[in-house]
Amino acid sequence: MKIAVFVSGGGTNLQNIIDAVEDGTLPNVEISMVMADRDCYAIERSLDKDIRTYVLDRKTFSEDAEHNLEEEEIDLIVLAGFLTILSSEFTEKWGSKMINIHPSLLPRFGGKGMYGAKVHKAVLESGDKESGASVHYVTAGVDEGQIICQESFAIEESDEVADLQRKVAEVESKIFIEAIKQISEA
Repeated sequence: MKIAVFVSGGGTNLQNIIDAVEDGTLPNVEISMVMADRDCYAIERSLDKDIRTYVLDRKTFSEDAEHNLEEEEIDLIVLAGFLTILSSEFTEKWGSKMINIHPSLLPRFGGKGMYGAKVHKAVLESGDKESGASVHYVTAGVDEGQIICQESFAIEESDEVADLQRKVAEVESKIFIEAIKQISEA
């Protein structure tokens, strides 16, 4: 299964996928390309592994990405910490072949503007007793696609935003690989 990974940040989830491919956890997966919507550390991770890498303008990302995807027979697009909202035409075309990871237990704390520390702050302010992460299919509605898998953890009274970020990262590293493996074996 050939995948394209879309990134915007440090590339921790990208690195987890690279590691899972290299250690045989994802034996049927090849990372064909990485596309970034800004200059970010994920680009270095990609180039270090000689993965074809593109940096695209956020304003025209969907159209430019479509052009690059046409060159490959991509089976799955993986949004790994990707922040640009894709066009509805793009999501309609690729939605059943595109997944995203979100740092909350969707449908709670999802939607436009809910990413990173903003999510964790909202979770703590809500008084919820648990949080976690979700992997879902991408639709035109932000964070509204069918959930593939989720994992939760208890929130301690002393937890702060940084604690939730660390705990969510641990959960994400497991469930993202699980979801890709599940799809690659289907």
